[in-house]
Amino acid sequence: MNFELNNSIEILERTPLILESFLSNLSSNWIKNNEGENTWSPYDIIGHLIYGEKTDWIVRAKIIVSQSENKTFESFDRFAQFKENQNLQISDLIAKFKDLRKSNLQELKSLHITSDKLALKATHPELGEITLQQLISAWVVHDLGHIAQISRVMAKQYDSNVGSWKAYLGILNK
Repeated sequence: MNFELNNSIEILERTPLILESFLSNLSSNWIKNNEGENTWSPYDIIGHLIYGEKTDWIVRAKIIVSQSENKTFESFDRFAQFKENQNLQISDLIAKFKDLRKSNLQELKSLHITSDKLALKATHPELGEITLQQLISAWVVHDLGHIAQISRVMAKQYDSNVGSWKAYLGILNK
C-alpha cells in the first residue's frame, strides 16, 4: 500500500475510539497487569501514548515543515509516563488521549500537507534524517503496534489458564 495522508488519518482518528471501547470499564486486573518485570500494562501504554501526543508526533511534524534552520528533534522519553500520576482512572487517561489526539489531528490537517511537504526532512537524535512522510507513517504504525501490544498483554493474563489450547493461540507464543 502506498502512503496516503488520508489513509493515515483514518487510523490515527480511530485509535482513541478503539482504546476507549477496548479498555473502558474493565477491572484493574486487565488494566494494570503486565507481562512481567520491565514490561508495560495497558495503563502504562495509554500514558505513553499521551506523552507522545504532547511532545512527539505533531511537535516533530511542525519542526519538519517550519522555516527554521535547526530541524533537529529533541530526544523522546519513552518512559515518561512512569513519572506521571499513576492513580488516575483509565477513563480519565483515555479522555485525555482523545482530546490530545483530536487537537493534534486538527493541527496536522491545518499544515496543508502536499507531496512536496511530505519530502521535507529533519534530524532525529538517534535515527538521523527522516521525512515528514516517514514520521506520519511511523505514527500510524506506532498506534497499531501499541493496540497489538495491549491485546497481547491482556491475552497473556490467561496464559496459564488455557491449557493445551496454547498451541493454537499464537498471541501467547510471541
